Amino acid sequence: MEAPRISLRTAAVTGAATVLAGSGAGTASWAAYRLLMAQAGVARGVIGRDTSKPPEADGVYTAGCGVPEPWRTGKHADLHLMIFGDSTAAGVGCLTADGVPGVRIARALADASGKRIRLSTKAISGATSKGLAGQVDAMFVAGPPPDAAVIFIGANDITKKHSISASARRLGAAVARLHLAGSVVVVGTCPDLGAVSAIPQPLRTIVRNWSVRLARAQFAVTNAAGGHPVVLGELGPEFRTAPEQMFSADGFHPSAAGYELAAARVLPALLAALEQRGLRTDRDTLGPLRGLAARLRGLVAQKSGVIAADDGESRNGRGGVPGARQVRYT
Repeated sequence: MEAPRISLRTAAVTGAATVLAGSGAGTASWAAYRLLMAQAGVARGVIGRDTSKPPEADGVYTAGCGVPEPWRTGKHADLHLMIFGDSTAAGVGCLTADGVPGVRIARALADASGKRIRLSTKAISGATSKGLAGQVDAMFVAGPPPDAAVIFIGANDITKKHSISASARRLGAAVARLHLAGSVVVVGTCPDLGAVSAIPQPLRTIVRNWSVRLARAQFAVTNAAGGHPVVLGELGPEFRTAPEQMFSADGFHPSAAGYELAAARVLPALLAALEQRGLRTDRDTLGPLRGLAARLRGLVAQKSGVIAADDGESRNGRGGVPGARQVRYT
């Protein structure tokens, strides 16, 4: 996703219409409209627009590698992982490639399987679900489909106030194309934008409600299209409780620690799907990834006075992946 700017005005206008639908006309209506307009302006001023490029992350990852091997035609990889979506998929907010979610996932796959994992990134900062078709098109032009695809999308659909049903349909179409091409597809659904404190209330509540609705729709269409949805919105409490750890300097994109939590949330579903397709893994090697995620949740639990969840697999029983399909590994 990209830091919202003009788009928050659209959210405020639409939010005002929602609020006004249940209020009287006249002074109260104008006051509600002016309040949300002012809040959109405050959020734009605080967040600004992040024009930085994410760190270069593509290459071939092997168990324990510090620096990936550059990919060139003729090189060998056992499994091809491709990342689609917006700036959260690309890792905007990370200072180094080590924090990029695709890198976290690729390294974890290499450590768990002992295989050579090629990471390719098609994600584009600022993309909405409208851009997924183009990213998938670019993948087909570049070569055969990947063994595994991970998609992070939705935040920009909310800040630009795209139709929830249309956004979900576009995601479902992209998942279906990848699935039919033989890829394992894991989708991180829309994050909880109510965790972004730079968006004032009540606008933040309106945006949060939209993000929850979109995430639910994304979950349904991903399942229907043969993919495996992962509920990233459930990380909202961690981001709200420890924003200084979880957000980058722009206050909107995750920090390396925030991306670490997202990667740890996605990884169990991806591993389960790949294991059901014949990939042998040793999950004991994932200790460092889960260890850091557990320490971050421990910090949140200490701050909030609640017990943090153990890991993504135990939340709401959504870590399992039904209906995996067969693929060959070399």
